[in-house]
Amino acid sequence: MTKQLWPHARPYAPWIAAGVACSAMEAGVDLLIPLVMRDIVDVGIANADQSYILRKGGLMILLAVASLCFGLGAAVTSSVAGMGFGANLRRAEYDHIQTFAFSNIEGFSTASLVTRLTNDVHNLQMSLMMSMRLMVRAPVMLVAALFFSIRISYRLSSVFLAALPLLLVVVVILLTTTGPLFRSLQEKTDALNLVVQENLAGVRVVKSFVREDREREKFAERNDDLKNTSLRAFGRVVVNMPLMMLIIYGTIIAVMWFGGQMVYAGTLEAGKLITYFTYITQIMMSLMMVSMIFMMLTRTVACAKRVAEVLGEVPAITDEGAEDPAADPADGSIDFDHVYFKYSAESPEWILEDVSLHIPSGKTVGILGGTGSGKTSLVSLIPRLYEADKGTVSVGGKPVASYTMERLRESVSMVLQKNTLFTGTIRENLLWGNPEATEEELWAACRAACADEFLERMPDGLDTDLGQGGVNVSGGQKQRLCIARAILKKPKVLILDDSTSAVDTATDANIRAAFARELKDATKLIIAQRVASVREADRILVMDGGRVAAQGTHDELMETCDIYREVCQSQQEGGSIDG
Repeated sequence: MTKQLWPHARPYAPWIAAGVACSAMEAGVDLLIPLVMRDIVDVGIANADQSYILRKGGLMILLAVASLCFGLGAAVTSSVAGMGFGANLRRAEYDHIQTFAFSNIEGFSTASLVTRLTNDVHNLQMSLMMSMRLMVRAPVMLVAALFFSIRISYRLSSVFLAALPLLLVVVVILLTTTGPLFRSLQEKTDALNLVVQENLAGVRVVKSFVREDREREKFAERNDDLKNTSLRAFGRVVVNMPLMMLIIYGTIIAVMWFGGQMVYAGTLEAGKLITYFTYITQIMMSLMMVSMIFMMLTRTVACAKRVAEVLGEVPAITDEGAEDPAADPADGSIDFDHVYFKYSAESPEWILEDVSLHIPSGKTVGILGGTGSGKTSLVSLIPRLYEADKGTVSVGGKPVASYTMERLRESVSMVLQKNTLFTGTIRENLLWGNPEATEEELWAACRAACADEFLERMPDGLDTDLGQGGVNVSGGQKQRLCIARAILKKPKVLILDDSTSAVDTATDANIRAAFARELKDATKLIIAQRVASVREADRILVMDGGRVAAQGTHDELMETCDIYREVCQSQQEGGSIDG
């Protein structure tokens, strides 16, 4: 875990070293002040030497100023190191997540990854900032003050030495009981974030089903769960303070009792007793700081493990098998050779089972099938969004694993079932397809996707702001913008995963006609529910139970495939396709 996190703090090693030095010097100066106070009482006041008192008083002021300067230096250096470490860690974690396959992300859940990127990293950076001061100041103060106090009076030291075991017992009990609670606290934070994320992402569904009350109940349940866990965790931490103070003040009272008797008996000077009180207070406060450090580290370790899990996650899909990093697929031909696939290794059933097919480059292939038949899983293997468990998927005559993911996915453009637009303008979203696209190319892609008709009605055209996730455009408009974005890539393989379901049949036909003109050399795979969307395809695949049940043209399938014929007849009766 330390090996994974330290590289992100290493650039700030000089700041950490400077902060540690400042904290140590601050503690050292604070330890000298009681000695000066002792001299003022035992020498200056005892001898009524005003000049001596002024000299020592001036020295105390200088020491106080020096302590202030070192304290400021420790605060500044710890802030720079802590914030820098947090920024580096967030960047590394975010960059590593970008290498994850879908299966890796699904293993953590989006809400948990968000918590690990924000809350957990924040706790780690705050721990570094605090530990740079407390973990240096507390031990230095504790050891040095203990040394000086024993030198002043060994007899009095036996009083607080008897209290040390009690303090240690309190610290050990708190550490053993709060550790699991802090780990649970982070998990409860994940659960709360998941509810919030799902509610905000699906707010339209929530409102359309009038389920606001249920969502409030879910949130309240998770929120109360987090609150109760926090109360248990921090409640035990808070108990630490009164228990420690009880022991400390009890020790001080005992020292005052026995020390006062020693002063009265003449075996101890009053100045030494005052100095001794100061050192006892420093020792006890140092012990409190040490207990705080251990409790802070308990939560820090829980957060560090969660962050290290992300950094240590091995991406399920990598470029290790790439033969030539600069190689692109020669064409858009696609081959499946006895391919098997399932999303989880523990799943007893295959999502795709023994799929073999060859699609020549430039052809248009329609894919039909019922829900769960494996249509989306089939096309997801082509750009390596998932990896086949058995068999080989090839593009351009070579296995997809022989290309880098960047080169392969630059050649394969996919419009997913869930159309995603990002915060920004329409132009910025379209330029995802081709950052170098000209104004003419942007409008040509929009015309091919039949998006020009509503864009021309917008006052700002391509510069219209979409809002978060494209909230100010309809589902059909969002689909057409996503198709335009895919067309701009000029891919060798274009995959439409039920991406025209929200447009009317006439617009659907116009989009397919545009594909034939604009992307005539590209292989086009069209997953659709409407037979009309794939009727004119060069070949139609009928998926059933994870297998290719039949393939052929519309006319061939009408004669040979019962599944296809039943779908056509049901849609004809419903008026969904032409006769």
